[in-house]
Amino acid sequence: MFTGIIEEIGKIEKIKKDSQFCTLEIKASKVLEDISLGDSISVNGICLTVTSFNHQIFKVDVMNETWDRTALAKLKPGSLINLERALLVNDRLGGHLVTGHIDGTGIIKSIQKDSNAVWYQITAHQKILSLIVEKGSIAIDGISLTVAKVSRTDFWVSVIPHTLQQTILKNKHINDTVNLENWKNRSERNGLSFKPEHVSLKTVHFSTHN
Repeated sequence: MFTGIIEEIGKIEKIKKDSQFCTLEIKASKVLEDISLGDSISVNGICLTVTSFNHQIFKVDVMNETWDRTALAKLKPGSLINLERALLVNDRLGGHLVTGHIDGTGIIKSIQKDSNAVWYQITAHQKILSLIVEKGSIAIDGISLTVAKVSRTDFWVSVIPHTLQQTILKNKHINDTVNLENWKNRSERNGLSFKPEHVSLKTVHFSTHN
């Protein structure tokens, strides 16, 4: 589980692809600080498992289903990517809960500057758009963003300068493909729709010991 708050921008060093799966070698720094074998790291919003690492690079394996469903095929050596380590139980949740299981991809159709923010218009498959909610959360290449408006063909997000500088979104162009994970899709599918009638308050009794 992740938050959609990108920790650093990494770089693809090598891509090894065969008929069954793909191995990515990724150069990073911050996410390597406390890394362990088997850790989950979000790579452009995709939850991938660390299979080996050293002080500069970590490797992950990608199955064909993930390769086909996401925008990974657009990457090449030298490509920059968003990275985030898995959420700790005691961490602040600054974005929203992101599983790292991509619903599909979208295509950037327009990029418009508006004062100090930038608007991105993104088209996607109807199955994804039908579950996107205005003012709801969506992860774009792993970045937690709020949907400003949505139609039957596309949706819009407004991105502040800090988010642009901390992520690869600033390098995106019109017609680029991005990974999408819809929070409403995940929450309703897993019975996590937070409706008032589902919330109850119970008294909790604390005891202290000297």
